Amino acid sequence: MDVHKPLIGVLDEPGDYRDALADTIARDGLAVLAAERLEDLPPETSLVVAHARAIPSLEWASLTERLPTVVVSDSRLDADLLTAVDVGLVDYVVEPMRHGQLLRRMIRKAIELHRLEEERDRDRERLAELNESLETHLALLRLDQQAGGQIQRKLLPPHAQTLGGVTCDYWLMPSLYLSGDFLDFQRFDDRFSLFYFADVSGHGASSAFVTVLLKYLYNRWLSEWDGEHPDRLPARWLRALNRELLDTGIGKHATLFIGVIDHREHCLHYSLGAQLPKPLLVSDGCIEELPGEGMPVGLFPDVDYPRLCHTLPPNFRLWLCSDGVLECLPGETLDLRLRELERRVLTCTTLEQLRDSLALALPRDINVGEDHSGEDLPDDLTIMMLSGFGDDHR
Repeated sequence: MDVHKPLIGVLDEPGDYRDALADTIARDGLAVLAAERLEDLPPETSLVVAHARAIPSLEWASLTERLPTVVVSDSRLDADLLTAVDVGLVDYVVEPMRHGQLLRRMIRKAIELHRLEEERDRDRERLAELNESLETHLALLRLDQQAGGQIQRKLLPPHAQTLGGVTCDYWLMPSLYLSGDFLDFQRFDDRFSLFYFADVSGHGASSAFVTVLLKYLYNRWLSEWDGEHPDRLPARWLRALNRELLDTGIGKHATLFIGVIDHREHCLHYSLGAQLPKPLLVSDGCIEELPGEGMPVGLFPDVDYPRLCHTLPPNFRLWLCSDGVLECLPGETLDLRLRELERRVLTCTTLEQLRDSLALALPRDINVGEDHSGEDLPDDLTIMMLSGFGDDHR
């Protein structure tokens, strides 16, 4: 027997009728084995052709559950035929000897359909296994991201710290557990404090790794600085960071603002790389953008960054926002959103006021007073406010 041929079992009482039925089925090269009971058929049987009279009514259900079944009968009025129809046979043929070609086609079609059904079942099982594996990996990834987010938050400066009469506070909400936004504010000595505000392209793990690199380089360069020429420091650091990001080859760039506050002279030495929105300085009811232009960090080699200086008036508030804040503001154009941000900054005297005003545009299930992942956010949201020299707001 050709092992590649599907085996068709014929169930009927022994006799000339069963032999003729087996011969009719075998004419197109199908392998046929006739038997009186289902138990007599080998395990490799692909399909059963059963005469309605050969199977007791109570056994039709178990037969159709085990193998695809085609029923033959000599009359449409056969009561056993109706029973077989009710329990789920593949198909039936009345007077099979007269319709041999139809019967053989039905058998081949039934075998093919059964094969496809088995493949679908296997595919469903494999898919269920893959889904379970994926859920496990996603859960591990989520735990890793949560742990990474906690570590990243530990690298941030303390909230509302005051150095030399200047208070720094901030609010950061990542769109994932890890953030591409980052900032720092540190004292160098009694005269100088330094800070930076960064927005790395993208968000998630790869962008967060860049913020860790930035934190490391910032601390290293700060420890190497001798306190001389504060006006040159921000631009020099941006150039160095630009080279570092290009050398890593990770395809990440960032917008940055680096500032050195001179507490003695009440001035800010700074440099910036494509910071948007521009830093906003508020004093005596007036608001202005800090002037200056610069290229993003990590995109182009041999970039020079501007060396800028601005006087810090009494009772000043300096606001820095990531571009994710613009997603929370009304306006059809970028210019309208920037003007709206200026209006809100001018009327807000605390970080909490600006944060709460943006909450109206955030998803309702996000508590803006907490530091956690805002998975429904289109981008990371970060606000940093520095105030000082007579400003009592913290």
